[in-house]
Amino acid sequence: MNLGRWLVGISALCWLWGCERAPVTTLLPYGQLRLGTVLGTDLAGYAMADRVIDFQFPRDHRTHDSFRSEWWYLTFMLRDSTGAEFGAQFTVFRQALQPQPISANPWQTNQAYLGHFAVTDVAASAHRAYERIARGHPQLAGTQGEGFVLTLDGWRLEAVAADPTIWHLRASADGDMLDVDLSPEKSIVLQGDRGLSAKSPDSASYYYSIPRLTVSGQLVLQGESHQVAGTAWFDREWSTSVLGTQQIGWDWFALQLEDGRDLMVFQLRNKHGGRDAYDQGLWVAADGRSRLLQAADFTLKPLVYWSDEENVRWPVQWQLSIGDEYWRIQAAIPDQRMATSLVYWEGLTDIFNASAERVGRGYMELTGYK
Repeated sequence: MNLGRWLVGISALCWLWGCERAPVTTLLPYGQLRLGTVLGTDLAGYAMADRVIDFQFPRDHRTHDSFRSEWWYLTFMLRDSTGAEFGAQFTVFRQALQPQPISANPWQTNQAYLGHFAVTDVAASAHRAYERIARGHPQLAGTQGEGFVLTLDGWRLEAVAADPTIWHLRASADGDMLDVDLSPEKSIVLQGDRGLSAKSPDSASYYYSIPRLTVSGQLVLQGESHQVAGTAWFDREWSTSVLGTQQIGWDWFALQLEDGRDLMVFQLRNKHGGRDAYDQGLWVAADGRSRLLQAADFTLKPLVYWSDEENVRWPVQWQLSIGDEYWRIQAAIPDQRMATSLVYWEGLTDIFNASAERVGRGYMELTGYK
């Protein structure tokens, strides 16, 4: 999902970069933002995700500037040689500040980028999050070339020239660094209707995932280096429309089971507290075959809450049921709140079966809580 993690202060960025229009940002309690207010409601001039398309790669790994927003999203489940466990998140967002380019001058751009990089050290019960913002420019942020290279102010995700199926990521900030290679264990899968993922009657995105990648490399935590290995999940979306007017947030899960199955589910929370018909998910078998899940195919029930210093209650333990199977999804540590411009909860989870055996790990994202 990740639809809502957008730019605080876009109005100021537009003013600095010469945009014609700047949406007004409205802060909710505790630094949260209303998605529609941040992005604005005027969709004229932007391309829309309103029909099924033919995806092409690596082209669709690169930017789609005619759409208002898009993101590249990686979560990592890692261990070092001692068995110590870690999580990491790397996300880059692109936001069009107006539909058309401002001028031929690349420094006067209609594109803004925001990035989040976070690490979780389970044994130390520590989570740290970092943020960067830059204008779209070949020297600062965006994608370049015929292959795949994504940069943001020194952070870099790219396909390796010798083997484009292998990606390399390097991101660092304030004594923390992730420097790893990623190789897909499974092929790209299309979410929703052949990649067109509806979120409401008038809102949809183009959405695909690589549900499992093998990861190896170096993780540095406050200057201490760890050689790590593990897996990652890659999500990719672009869109113009926002969530429906009755939708206030979502609960999203990307889960990797030890038996080789992978699972993504999300539920959209609305103002009235009822189940949303656009809740959805995707099962990916160990052999890569996939099937879609509709709202009626699964249930999510919060079990345990954690309260932060602002008394925001975050559900950090859940029961997920699909058919005759159910699992308990539990945060590896309770406080994995992203204290960035837009506050949300994003972190490493453990997955337990009905016999209370740990059977996998994954990532959970919670938005719209206040």
